[in-house]
Amino acid sequence: MTLYMKKIIGVFSLGILIATAGCDSDLLNSTPYGQTTSEDFWRNGEDVVSAVNAIYAPLLGEDGFAHTEYTFDNCSDDMNRAGDHDQETSLELFTFDASNNHILNTWSTKYEVISRANALLINAPKVDMDEALRKRCLGEAYFLRGFVYWRLSLIYGEVPILLEDDVLANNFNKEKSSLAEVRAQAEADFIKAAENLPASYTGEDIGRVPQGAAYGFLAKLYVYEEQWAKAIEAGTKVTTNTAYKLADSFDENFKVATENNPEVLYGLQYIANWTADNSPAWYHTPGGLGGWGFHEPIQDLVDEFEEDDPRLSYSIFRPGDEVDLGDKGVVTFAASDTRVTGYAFKKYSNFTSVGDMDQSLNAPMLRSADVYLLVAEAKIRSGQNGDDELNAVRTRVGLPEKLNATITDIMHERRVELAGENERHQDLMRWDKAGLIDIVEHYAIGRGPYKPGRTFVRPKHYYFPLPQREIDLSDGVLIQNSNY
Repeated sequence: MTLYMKKIIGVFSLGILIATAGCDSDLLNSTPYGQTTSEDFWRNGEDVVSAVNAIYAPLLGEDGFAHTEYTFDNCSDDMNRAGDHDQETSLELFTFDASNNHILNTWSTKYEVISRANALLINAPKVDMDEALRKRCLGEAYFLRGFVYWRLSLIYGEVPILLEDDVLANNFNKEKSSLAEVRAQAEADFIKAAENLPASYTGEDIGRVPQGAAYGFLAKLYVYEEQWAKAIEAGTKVTTNTAYKLADSFDENFKVATENNPEVLYGLQYIANWTADNSPAWYHTPGGLGGWGFHEPIQDLVDEFEEDDPRLSYSIFRPGDEVDLGDKGVVTFAASDTRVTGYAFKKYSNFTSVGDMDQSLNAPMLRSADVYLLVAEAKIRSGQNGDDELNAVRTRVGLPEKLNATITDIMHERRVELAGENERHQDLMRWDKAGLIDIVEHYAIGRGPYKPGRTFVRPKHYYFPLPQREIDLSDGVLIQNSNY
């Protein structure tokens, strides 16, 4: 994404806030966006573009994806929380409750995105503007709303669905919808997004969500729902389109200079001094190299990589690695540079020419490689051969091809390809639901001093509790998830 595009997505859009009324951090105690309009906004295409940029913005903060979302993957067998915050300890150890502030804050942030998307979907059709631009902006709004409903479905399961009609009717204190209904809403939004979004972008618009992002998330949703034919159909629209080809080298996905390559279907766009005060770089770069150093890999993940798999060195800092800090020279990474485990995720660490942590590094939310592996899994689990898609990911990094690959091969490949990208815990839970693994037994295994055996309660821990604050504000309308 160009510097211009990163700035306009990152800047807090006062215009859209003023034009659509104020909103505090609570879903059920707020005046929602889109309820009123102003003569000073929704005047032209520039206003609509500003409004769609404002939809992206909440996702960039600490409680969007920079930190809080990754705390949910601390539950997995890949990493240690590495911080000293009680709320993160309880998430990792499955001792959390509905008062956990990460569980609250990610809810508020996501409904902020929904509120802004609804405002655009209500108002953009009324504006006198270029039709192609309107179509694109609507596509972005549908995608971002669908993306948030998708994430809500994974984190909480059953949540309220708020759409344009609810805004117009001032109907916000709503009961939970079923998981099937929330997933159906995400699906509908992704389908509309795919119908409206361009295949790719040029110039200052590089970094906006393309059509391939909608198809990619549809493939993911269908795999979770075990709708194999639909997953293959949607995913193939990514894997067979050269606009979304795999990067020539795996590490290009995690370098500032190449971070918006065609493989990155959807990436959070950061830039130092504009959006990155709480970027993923802060939370993943180890303290010895200038970051805060949370979310540290453990030995069990390191051991999962095959011999000579270059993704290990691209993904994880290990003691003895040489790190180029530009004007500060080359330093040797040491276990003492980390908080706990001796390892750190390299995927989220770049450095400027003067040797400082580069806060402009984006965070990929969906890559084509993920979609390749989803298509391979859908084929294998429906009795077909998934070798082509699996081996596209393996041969990209110089590993030998698999013949008649199995679901075990998929599990391995997803773990090493997507390490640290907030997929592992959700993968393990969906495989448990399908009877492919036993997650209770899996998480009971101690994996060294930084990952003791933990008690996963099925089905309670498939979802996190709804934030207690939101339940209290609803005056009995919102009902807590089962077993909490």
